[in-house]
Amino acid sequence: MTDPPSHRGFGFSTRAIHVGQDPETVTGAVTVPVFQTSTFAQEAVGKHSGYEYARTGNPTRTALESALASLEDAAFGVQFASGLAAEDALLRQLSPGDHVVLGNDAYGGTYRLISKVFGQAGISHSAHDLSDPSRLDGDWPANTKIVWAETPTNPLLSIVDIAALAEVAHRHDAMLVIDNTFATPYLQRPLSHGADAVVHSTTKYLGGHSDVVGGFIATNDADLDAHLRFIQNAVGAVPGPWDCYLTLRGAKTLAVRMDRHNSNAEAIVDVLSGHSAVSHVLYPGLPDHPNHDVASRQMTGFGGMVSFRAAGGRDAAMAIIERCELFTLAESLGAVESLIEHPGVMTHASAAGSALEVPDDLVRLSVGIEDVDDLIADLEQALG
Repeated sequence: MTDPPSHRGFGFSTRAIHVGQDPETVTGAVTVPVFQTSTFAQEAVGKHSGYEYARTGNPTRTALESALASLEDAAFGVQFASGLAAEDALLRQLSPGDHVVLGNDAYGGTYRLISKVFGQAGISHSAHDLSDPSRLDGDWPANTKIVWAETPTNPLLSIVDIAALAEVAHRHDAMLVIDNTFATPYLQRPLSHGADAVVHSTTKYLGGHSDVVGGFIATNDADLDAHLRFIQNAVGAVPGPWDCYLTLRGAKTLAVRMDRHNSNAEAIVDVLSGHSAVSHVLYPGLPDHPNHDVASRQMTGFGGMVSFRAAGGRDAAMAIIERCELFTLAESLGAVESLIEHPGVMTHASAAGSALEVPDDLVRLSVGIEDVDDLIADLEQALG
């Protein structure tokens, strides 16, 4: 899964467009074909081209895995049918009695998977404030095998110092997994800061068009890659070739889209900051963000996600959401269109009553790439 020698040293966008995507050898097609097949003819018993059955491998999927691994500066990459399928494959390394350290701000689906599914299998978890790794170091839970962190976090946009957290995890012989969905490899590459594995919901920014669901794991660990590929084949939570094609097409424009997401989000933050209808803006690009310095050091931009708390509480938050017209009320994030949601009722409802419960006056924005003046006008009328 390593880059071809001709692609090493090329820039991010060049690799997004070319790694794993050489012209097709039979026809010269410049885009990777959709290999819509369930099986592959073999030259003789046990002798094949590298592909034998589409659950085990598909050329369209291989192209996507190669491209995304290159973007994360990873030796290996494995694609799954969804972000949660990718997370499930990582967590299947654990055995009964093992423990997972989870950030106290995380995607509700991740919490549900770890607490409800793996919890029933005898795997425990605890939630910690990972923005200060030294606190975890001094309060290390026994039998911890995985530290699972998001940065920026979903939905409070906290920042984790990846290098410092990696040092703590490795000192205790644990693996550090970083969910890089919000930042994308364009803005942040956790493996270079010491993470052992990077997970993505490719449904979000990597696909970027709200038309496909998927998940991805990047690593430089050959043993971990072998485990992931075994699970990918044995469990079968694999994406179809059309899903891989759509994700690969989206990834080609990731850099130009992220530049626009960043600039639009910064303009939105300017509008929200100091507005009488907003009590607090959560965005790592703000100088008063508690981990702004860390974000500035390990990211090249602050992303397109913005959260804020409504000054009038839950009812005010709901009213703002309902008055938006251009911002679409919907779950998910990271696509070309702008979305708005209430995390407590929608994406993070599964965390209600837990240490990961989010404030009920919180509003989360996924700022798209529309004309920013139109987005600002919509927000201003919704804020009243």
